[in-house]
Amino acid sequence: MKTFKSAKESRISITELMLPSHSNFGGKVHGGHILNLMDQIAFACASKHSRSYCVTASVNRVDFLHPIEVGELVTLKASVNYTGSTSMVIGVRVESENITTGKKKHCNSSYFTMVAKNEEGNNLAVPGLLVIDAQGIRRFARSKFRKEASSQRDSRFDEANFDAMAHLKFLENENIKVSL
Repeated sequence: MKTFKSAKESRISITELMLPSHSNFGGKVHGGHILNLMDQIAFACASKHSRSYCVTASVNRVDFLHPIEVGELVTLKASVNYTGSTSMVIGVRVESENITTGKKKHCNSSYFTMVAKNEEGNNLAVPGLLVIDAQGIRRFARSKFRKEASSQRDSRFDEANFDAMAHLKFLENENIKVSL
């Protein structure tokens, strides 16, 4: 196994025609279908990088920017943005294209943390990321910062250490009624 691999070596893209069976009650492509495709491509990218089976550990925020219409082509692109010792952050970008006009829309982007596993289900070391440009440094640094911010957020609101009374002032102008 290589010690370091470039993001280009594991980059993947898929394109799929959106069918009526993919639509929700509003007639647009169901967000759950898009999330499923995003998870599949994140898995494929992470597995290609690590040369092992991978599982989804977490998904960072998914904002649906534009609806996807039935009959449009959806292209998903995945790339390794960050590598830890056994985990990888896979950036996924979703674009739709109207096949009659050629108009393209960026529909969403998200970041999937994937963990490599061996046959026994134990975490497996992954190759590091070989960064070859400023864009790669930006993506790696952003993923590292996002990971650290998530950890701080989780510990700040840990039930064992949380002081509800200290947070009441932050709730003053919110749509909440506190009745203790």
